[in-house]
Amino acid sequence: MSDIEIRDDRAAGRLEAVDGGEVVGRIEYFELSSPRRALVPVHTIVEPDHEGQGIAGALARELYVTAAREGVAVAPLCPYVVKWAERHRDEAPTADPELLGAAHEWLAAHPGRF
Repeated sequence: MSDIEIRDDRAAGRLEAVDGGEVVGRIEYFELSSPRRALVPVHTIVEPDHEGQGIAGALARELYVTAAREGVAVAPLCPYVVKWAERHRDEAPTADPELLGAAHEWLAAHPGRF
């Protein structure tokens, strides 16, 4: 993991783990604006040759760090991020049910986005 760089491609809605210029993992997300701003992770993907190296966890942690730095919530829809958050309560505040509902509605209104 020491050579992995994590970068936020906000325009594309991807938090990417990069190793030697190659994207080896990512969290795909969108920004929710209402009822208040939140980052909504939908999928976590790690390339097969890089599984088991802690990349998915590092991406999840960075997503929460980014949200905290920006003063916004995280409303996870991605099953991996949900489980990661349950195991790391000290780093991942419990998601607001209202935000989760709004995130589900946004996703249903934008089929094909993910």
